[in-house]
Amino acid sequence: MTEMMKGNEAIAEAAVRAGVRFYAGYPITPSSEIMEYLSWRLPQEGGSFIQSESELAGINMVIGAAASGVRALTASSGPGISLMQEGISTLSDEGLSAVVITQVRYGNGLGTLISAQCDYNRETRGGGHGDYRCIVLCPASVQEFVDLTLTAYELAEKYRVVTVMMGEATLGQMMEPVTLPDFVEPKRLPWALNGHYTYKKVGIFQRDSRKEAVELVEKYNRIKENEQRWEEESLQDSDYVFISYGVPGRSTLGAVRALRAQGEKVGIIRPITAWPFPEKAFYHINPKVKGIITVEANATGQLVDDAALYTKKALKERNVPVYDMACVFGTPTLQSIEEEYFKIKAGERKEVY
Repeated sequence: MTEMMKGNEAIAEAAVRAGVRFYAGYPITPSSEIMEYLSWRLPQEGGSFIQSESELAGINMVIGAAASGVRALTASSGPGISLMQEGISTLSDEGLSAVVITQVRYGNGLGTLISAQCDYNRETRGGGHGDYRCIVLCPASVQEFVDLTLTAYELAEKYRVVTVMMGEATLGQMMEPVTLPDFVEPKRLPWALNGHYTYKKVGIFQRDSRKEAVELVEKYNRIKENEQRWEEESLQDSDYVFISYGVPGRSTLGAVRALRAQGEKVGIIRPITAWPFPEKAFYHINPKVKGIITVEANATGQLVDDAALYTKKALKERNVPVYDMACVFGTPTLQSIEEEYFKIKAGERKEVY
């Protein structure tokens, strides 16, 4: 049954239905409704909810729950996710599976409450210390966020990594029609701690870090090969191809269809995984393409770097110009995307690469 739900509440309910039985976190706009909802909903299903004294405490509690084989969750935004980076690095080092939700808001330091995509580099590169990667899912609608929640846990457990669900303030606060998934029966993971010392403890000085590094690279290569996800449209004959994810990707898709109706040869790649980045999609682009255009909600242009890299890999015989529409606040409109497109086509905008 479809019902109107606020994004954060729909996401929280999807987590419960995906088998989440532990949540720890600290409130922060624009993600707070996730924990507010779970504060009463998780106990109904026999789960545990803790409002921790800080984001640091929250992510460390998630480490404990993940080590015990429970599907664990935390959510935050901006500076809260920054504080969690050491914990995410530790989860990655220990090969523990967990999901972290970030509803991105704009700004440095404490930032603002405005929806944005300014944390792309942190989430896709691994924001803490060490040699690790997180799978990063970036939904474009509340329904897609809900649908990807179970996928996030399945991927985290398959590869024993952290999955980051990188949303935006808009997705958390908007209301959309949602069809909720069926319940999944939670099961403790077979490799989890069980209180009986079934698995031998390995101390830091007994670990073979060189061997582990090789194994990590092999694991991340498998993820890159098998888990790229994206949506594409009209790539084969396009003179210009847009690259955009999340809610701006949704706007960009609308702009592409409107431009097509005007006779413009444009296409789009909308990444659903920001990492692994969907480089396979770039091999579907028209070899004679005239330009790549990223649309992203930040001030500096971050997605444009990956777009340029994988354009070069796929079209290595040509130096295809890559442009960036960096929209600082909120979600770019169809009209603004169309206007900027025609400026690029007319040679009024300089390429980034």
